[in-house]
Amino acid sequence: MADLPIAAVVRIAKKNGAERVGSDAAAALVEKAEAYIANLTKEANRLALHAGRKTIKEEDVELAVKSA
Repeated sequence: MADLPIAAVVRIAKKNGAERVGSDAAAALVEKAEAYIANLTKEANRLALHAGRKTIKEEDVELAVKSA
């Protein structure tokens, strides 16, 4: 089961120009968004640990985005 609410993902898609979003497309968007967030979190966590921290900071996320 997905952690991200489908309605929120559909809302984001509509705010970015999608007139309509089919249920299969919404499910695919949720799946891909969750995979992206998971990978980004893993990289940000690796950077935080490298800096000697357990807490992920904004700077870790920003660096993780650049390396992705």
